[in-house]
Amino acid sequence: MIHLDYVPNHIALIPDGNRRWSRSHRSRLYSSYNLGIEKFINFSIWAKGFGVKTLTVWALSTENIKNRSRTELSILYGLYTKMANDKQIFQTLKRNGARITVMGDLDILPKPVRAALHGLERRTRTFKDFSINILIGYGGKDDIIHAVKRLIAEKGGRIRRINEDIIRAYLRTSALPDADLIIRTSGEMRLSGFLPWQSGYSELYFARKYWPDFNKRDLERALRNFSTRQRRFGK
Repeated sequence: MIHLDYVPNHIALIPDGNRRWSRSHRSRLYSSYNLGIEKFINFSIWAKGFGVKTLTVWALSTENIKNRSRTELSILYGLYTKMANDKQIFQTLKRNGARITVMGDLDILPKPVRAALHGLERRTRTFKDFSINILIGYGGKDDIIHAVKRLIAEKGGRIRRINEDIIRAYLRTSALPDADLIIRTSGEMRLSGFLPWQSGYSELYFARKYWPDFNKRDLERALRNFSTRQRRFGK
């Protein structure tokens, strides 16, 4: 195990490049996404082993749900349901004390997917060694709009002051701590609306590899890079 002077408490992950990996390997999209989920389970174990306490992954955006084909969404929904009900994956989560929390506009998901994910949340709710947050049906702008609508609906004309704490409390992602390090794979160098509220002072790391090819050594490089940065937080 490598020694790092400073390890991020919270890593947020955009596991990008599954479709391009599928095309480059002439593989079925199902196989690519399935490999991507297996890679995320491994990534979670690696991150915990390096000392990370919280991991957040963007599993499916609101834009994906609007713009991807029914065939692709059906593949993803089926795999997420399979993952949530997989006994071997549950045992891995249990061994690592990993608690699952699902965040996003879950009402736009099919009921079987929603039920499976909520079931996984319930089965892991007593685990306290590691936190895994799955963002599904999530978009950064949508999250902020949701917070404003909730605030107006609940407070109405009784709103007397607005500050960061109040807005954060009404986000779907209100329980998320600010991200120390955001990793995006596939060579894309943008956040695409990912965690706008929690990423103001995040360190960014863009890996060229497609997500299915990302390995433990790549995570080690990202962590080494992070440990060399000076975080000033506006000071």
